[in-house]
Amino acid sequence: MMATKSVLRHDVPASVVVFLVALPLSIGIAVASGAPVAAGLIAAVVGGVVAGLLGGSPLQVSGPAAGLTVVVAETIAQFGWRATCFIVAAAGVLQILFGLSRIARAALAVAPVVVHAMLAGIGITIALQQLLVLLGGVSSHSSLANLSALPAQLSAARWGDVIVGGAVMVILLGWKYLPAKVRVVPAPLVAIVTGAGLAMVLPTDIERIMLNASLFESMTLPQLPSGQWWQVAFAVLTIALIASVESLLSAVAVGRMRDGQRADFDRELLGQGCANLLSGLVGGLPVTGVIVRSATNVRAGARTRASAVLHGVWILVFSVALVGVVEQIPKAALAGLLIVIGMQLVKLAHIRLARRTGDLLVYVVTVLGVVFANLLEGVIIGLGLAFALLLWRVVRVHVQATPLPDGNWQVHIDGSCTFLALPKMSAELAKVPAGADVRVEMTVDFLDHAAFEAIEDWQRQHESTGARVDFVEIGPARMADTPAAPPTRGFVRAAIDDMLRPWRHQKSGGHAMTAGIAAFHRGHAHVVRPHLDGMHQDPDSFFLTCSDSRIVPNVITNSGPGDLFTVRNVGNLVPVSGDDSVEAALTFALDSLAVRTVVVCGHSSCGAMKAVHSAADTGGGLGSWLRHAEPTLQRFRAGHPVAAAARAAGYGEVDQLSMVNVAVQLETLGRNPAVRRAVAERGLELSGLFFDIAGARVLEVTVDGVRAIDDHAALAVTG
Repeated sequence: MMATKSVLRHDVPASVVVFLVALPLSIGIAVASGAPVAAGLIAAVVGGVVAGLLGGSPLQVSGPAAGLTVVVAETIAQFGWRATCFIVAAAGVLQILFGLSRIARAALAVAPVVVHAMLAGIGITIALQQLLVLLGGVSSHSSLANLSALPAQLSAARWGDVIVGGAVMVILLGWKYLPAKVRVVPAPLVAIVTGAGLAMVLPTDIERIMLNASLFESMTLPQLPSGQWWQVAFAVLTIALIASVESLLSAVAVGRMRDGQRADFDRELLGQGCANLLSGLVGGLPVTGVIVRSATNVRAGARTRASAVLHGVWILVFSVALVGVVEQIPKAALAGLLIVIGMQLVKLAHIRLARRTGDLLVYVVTVLGVVFANLLEGVIIGLGLAFALLLWRVVRVHVQATPLPDGNWQVHIDGSCTFLALPKMSAELAKVPAGADVRVEMTVDFLDHAAFEAIEDWQRQHESTGARVDFVEIGPARMADTPAAPPTRGFVRAAIDDMLRPWRHQKSGGHAMTAGIAAFHRGHAHVVRPHLDGMHQDPDSFFLTCSDSRIVPNVITNSGPGDLFTVRNVGNLVPVSGDDSVEAALTFALDSLAVRTVVVCGHSSCGAMKAVHSAADTGGGLGSWLRHAEPTLQRFRAGHPVAAAARAAGYGEVDQLSMVNVAVQLETLGRNPAVRRAVAERGLELSGLFFDIAGARVLEVTVDGVRAIDDHAALAVTG
C-alpha cells in the first residue's frame, strides 16, 4: 500500500513531466535522422517501457537520443530504412551480449575528451542540418554540403519558417531566466506549442509534420541488407558502442544526482539491448539512456522505475489517440528545437577542461572528423590521437642544461627517463664545461637502467675534473633507488611526505618558515613555475573553510593553483550582519570571477564548534565572532536531520554540530541575493563538505543529510 501511494504521489506526476519533454524531442530526432516520424515515437515507447522495466538504473529514462542522429542518418542513406531497422535490432543483440559477458564498465574507459568531442561534433552536425530546414530548405547528410548551401539558402529563406523556428529557439534559450513557478512547465512543450500556434496565424504556408498512418500501422518489419556485410557489421558495432557508452555515462550521472545511487551496469546494458532489439523489430529508432529526460525525471521527484515506464505509456496513448495534434507541428519548430539541442551538446566546460588537461588538439581533431568525415572515423581518429599523445607523455622527457650567473650550471631533467631520452640527454649534458659545479634537478617518474647508467657515468666523469655534482630529486624515481624498477607506492609516499611534512619536523629553531621557503626555492619552485607563469585568476569554486591549520584545501580537493578562491575564518561561518568580510569576498567571486560552485567545508575536532557546543566564555573578539554560530547551535538542539545522519555514522556531538554548521551556512548562502541570482542565471551550485581529519576522508553535507563521496566517481556526459 505504501509503495502504491509513493508511485501515485511521486512517480505519476514525474512521468507526465518527462512525457511532455520527451514527446517533441522524439519527433524532432526522427525528423533529423531522416526516419519516419513514427519511428521516434515507437523508440520512445519501447525505451520507456522495456528499458525502464529491465534496466539497471531505475530512474534513467530511455528513448531516441541526439547522440545517434548522425550515424542513423548515414545508415538510412546507405542501406535504407528497413535495413536500418535490422541493424538496430542486431545492435540490441550485441548489447545483450555485452551485458551477459559483464564487460559493461569497460565502455567507461573511452577517453572522456573523445566522448565530449564526439557529442560536440554531433551537435554541430545537427545544427548545420536543421539550420537549412529552419530557413525553409532541405538538408543534406554531408556537413560540407550543408555549409556550402547555407549562403544561397539565406538569400532564399522563407520568412514564415524563420519566425516559427526563431521563436522556438528564443523560448528554449530564455526559459531558464523566467521565474521558477513558470519554469515548472517544460520549455520544449511551450516552444513547440508556440511554434504551432504561430504557424496557424501567420499568413504564409508552413510545412508541417506528416504521419501517414497511426502508430501501430507505421510499425515496420526489418529487412536483411543486400550485401555490404562488412559495412553492416561496422554500423551494428557503431550503434551498439555509442548507445552503450551514452547509456552507461547517463546512468552514472543519474546516480550522482540521486544520492549516489549505484546502477547495475551489466543489467543496464541488458535492458538497453532488449529495448533496441524490440525497437528494431517493430520499426523504431535506436534507444539509449538520455540524460536530458533522466535529469528531468529526477528533478520532477521520481522515486522508482515506474516513472520511466509510465512516460512510455503516455507517449503510446498520445500517439494512438491524438495523431492530428502531432500533424500540427511545423517542421521549422522542430528544426529550432534541434538546433538548440545541437548547440547544447557543445559545452564550454568541456572545451576548458580539454585546454587545461592539454587535450585541446584531440578535442578539435575529433570534432572536425565527426563533422566533416563521419562519426565512426572521427571517433577512431580521436582515439588514435589521444593514445599517441598518451604514449608521447609517458615516454617524453625534458632535459635542459643552463649556466647560472655565479658560473655554476644547472641541469633540469623532467618526465620519464628511458633509453629513448639518451641522445637528447647526452647532448645537453655535454654542454656543461669541465670543472663547473652542477646542480641536477630531477622531477622523474620513471628511470630505466640505461638512463640511470648514462647519468651515473656522466656524473663520475664530470666529478673526475674536480667539479661537484649535486642532485635535487623531487619525483618518485630516484638515483638511489633500484634503477630498472617502476616507482613503488613507498617512493610516491616518500615524495608526498617530503612536501606535506610540517616545518617543525624538518627544521629546528625560530626560522622554520625561512628554511621552508629556501627548501621551496631549491626543490619545488622549478616544478610549479611553468604552471604559474602567465596564469590568470579563473577559479572554479569559492571555497569557505575554517582557519584550522590542518585543513589544506588544495590537497583534499586534489586541485591546483588557480582552482579555488579560498576564504578562511574561525568556524567557516557566513555572518548575516555585523561583518562584511565573507560578503565582500563572495560578491567578488560571483560578479568578477564568475565562479561555478560555492563550497562550505567544515572539519572534525573543530575548536570553534567545541566552544559553541560547550558555551565557553571565550571573551574578546572571538566571543563576538562565535555569536554568528548561534543559529547553528539552535538548529542542532532542535534535532537537525544532518545531526541524526552524523550520529548514525558514529560521529560525536561536536562533529555533528560541525556538520550541522555546514548545512546552516549553506542555507544562509542560499538566501543571499547575489547567490540566488547566480543560481537562476547561470546554474551556480552550492556544495557542503566535511573533512574527517583523522581518517583523511571527505564527506558531502547537504541541507538535510550526509553521504560518502564515491572514490571511483565516473565521468558523466550530457546528450
